[in-house]
Amino acid sequence: MVELSGQRLEASAGEIEQAEQRLGFLLLPQFSMMAFFSAVEPLRIANRIAGRALYDWTLIGLGGGPVTASNGMTLLVDHPMEDVRNLPWLAVCSGFDPELWIGHGLSAWLNRLDQGGCCIGALDTGAVVLAEAGLLRGHTVTLHWETLPTFNERYPSIRTCDELFLLEERRFFCAGGAAAMDMTLEMIARRHGMALAVDVSEQLIHDRLRSRTDQQRMSLVRRLGTHQPRLVDAVALMESHLETPLPLAEIARRSRVSSRQLQRLFADVLGTSPSAYYLSLRLKRAAQLLKDTDLDVLAIGLSCGFGSASSFSRAFRRAFGTAPQAYRHHG
Repeated sequence: MVELSGQRLEASAGEIEQAEQRLGFLLLPQFSMMAFFSAVEPLRIANRIAGRALYDWTLIGLGGGPVTASNGMTLLVDHPMEDVRNLPWLAVCSGFDPELWIGHGLSAWLNRLDQGGCCIGALDTGAVVLAEAGLLRGHTVTLHWETLPTFNERYPSIRTCDELFLLEERRFFCAGGAAAMDMTLEMIARRHGMALAVDVSEQLIHDRLRSRTDQQRMSLVRRLGTHQPRLVDAVALMESHLETPLPLAEIARRSRVSSRQLQRLFADVLGTSPSAYYLSLRLKRAAQLLKDTDLDVLAIGLSCGFGSASSFSRAFRRAFGTAPQAYRHHG
């Protein structure tokens, strides 16, 4: 049995000199290496700058063998899951298909840690594991922007947001990728002061400390490659109304242009029509749900603004060259 004792996640500003904090990272097969390294490297640099061990971490696996990340790289773990007890802080690190690992005694282990007072959180899709373990009741969750729609469909009773990270006393979440770095820098600032967090950020060539409310995605201006405010407004309306599509006349009205001007804007800047662009957004969402959930085809079609399974299947086949069910199995 391995017992790892440590301090709470948060501390008051005056508690700068503290005992070493012990952290655990549960690495599930196909975990995101980017998110894991983004969380760990600031801790290593904080130790180096401070000249002492502020943080110590251990790697945990479902078993004792090496764990392969989604990029094909493999890491050795320090302990198998069943050997670890009384852990003060744990991050569940996962990537593709996290639900595949729920049946390995993982939920029971996580609940035992939670009952022992462990602060449990997730990097990227690790929130799915916590949801399956029943550990998210009463908590708000953030995930990668691409995963959020799927999570909302699968767990409608769990509150979500699209912030970069969330830090609570007993739970924490981040959107994955570089957001794990921002979350760790915030943890360092809370525990050891803003000056150390800034020094660590500069060592990482991270030009600013992003707050949790910073956007996950590039702004629409950058994604669309245009500063046309009316077009940006129109696309934003489309992205926020996928389940119940707005009529194009309503999108034009809210964007403060005529329907003819809206058609011209899309053609000149994006090389397509508003209706085709809107349809592509809905079909991309449908494809994501087909890959990441077990919802039936009709439910997915309805959630993406299609009135029937047949209309959804026809549109999907035209866009992807295959039926939704076939895409689910081979896409």
